[in-house]
Amino acid sequence: MAQEITTVEDLQKFRLQLLEDIKALVQPPNQLAKQWLKSPEVRKMLGISHGTLQNLRIRNILPYHKVGGIIFYKYDDIVKLLEK
Repeated sequence: MAQEITTVEDLQKFRLQLLEDIKALVQPPNQLAKQWLKSPEVRKMLGISHGTLQNLRIRNILPYHKVGGIIFYKYDDIVKLLEK
């Protein structure tokens, strides 16, 4: 059975790769990659108030989905609204 020797350089490379992997998992996804947005994110993105966002929902201008009391909006629907 062959034995391999692990060097300090090997451990350094492993450490750096491990740190990069952890950072990729912890970092929030960028806005374009995110498919569903919560109300505060949508208000910030559109630069509107809570009441204006509620009016967009009530008048069926901006579709939404409610899951467990939290309202979610599809990113694509927001882009369509901005294009109008």
